[in-house]
Amino acid sequence: MSAQIIDGKAFAATVREKVAGHVARLKEEHGITPGLAVVLVGEDPASQVYVRSKGKQTVEAGMNSIEHKLDADTSEEDLLAIVDQLNNDPAVHGILVQLPLPGHLNEDLVINSIDPAKDVDGFHISNVGLLGTGQKSMVPCTPLGCLMMLRDHHGSLSGMDAVVIGRSNIVGKPMAQLLLGDSCTVTIAHSRTKDLPDVVRRADIVVAAVGRPEMVPGDWIKEGATVIDVGINRIERDGKNKLVGDVDFASATERAGAITPVPGGVGPMTIACLLANTVTACCRANGLAEPEGLTA
Repeated sequence: MSAQIIDGKAFAATVREKVAGHVARLKEEHGITPGLAVVLVGEDPASQVYVRSKGKQTVEAGMNSIEHKLDADTSEEDLLAIVDQLNNDPAVHGILVQLPLPGHLNEDLVINSIDPAKDVDGFHISNVGLLGTGQKSMVPCTPLGCLMMLRDHHGSLSGMDAVVIGRSNIVGKPMAQLLLGDSCTVTIAHSRTKDLPDVVRRADIVVAAVGRPEMVPGDWIKEGATVIDVGINRIERDGKNKLVGDVDFASATERAGAITPVPGGVGPMTIACLLANTVTACCRANGLAEPEGLTA
């Protein structure tokens, strides 16, 4: 068999289209324009590219984009003052502090200084706790994108056996919570898991998020399973730089029923879900119905 390719780029375009439609209605019916503020500290090249892309897509969706670009030696006090200013600005509905931060800044302190209702990254400890106890929260963008694609492909996920490889706070743990919320039977696996291949082979859904290039070979995949590859790893092959996932795509496509490619799979969904979270935060702040199909 050859797996169906789950086109994250096309799916993300659909999500952005839905977001733009909700934004247009908020403007027309309520006179409200959602606003997303991004704070970038320093000049990390990858972060700069990512922030530019976020700003461009925010504007294309009809929302207000606010950017604060700060020097790498910005003090913690000054950074927290900007976050506080954004917390108190009613025109700002989503706040994102781009990670990683320079080493002299305490990331946990900064993230937890964001108003949880405006924490569109879903990293604030309050949102982590709300998600973990099945309550309404802001959900991290990458796991939310994975969940959207799984729901679109399968409809109901109830009763399915899911294995999440990776236990990070950004992807692995929230992904497991979201799958539990959709009534999957969930295993979180990692580098210390005994008999990892056998654990993965029993899964109807495999979410690979370990950050190790092509760690998961095709013979770990159950026939017909759905594989969501979150990994984005740059390797050199045949003298050329190449992006690959955490799953060996070529061998996995021979066994999986469906699989996300790298690039063009999970990646495009992250910013699309950031925009979706901003609209959700705006609706909650104004006591309006949340956008259907854009939340967990």
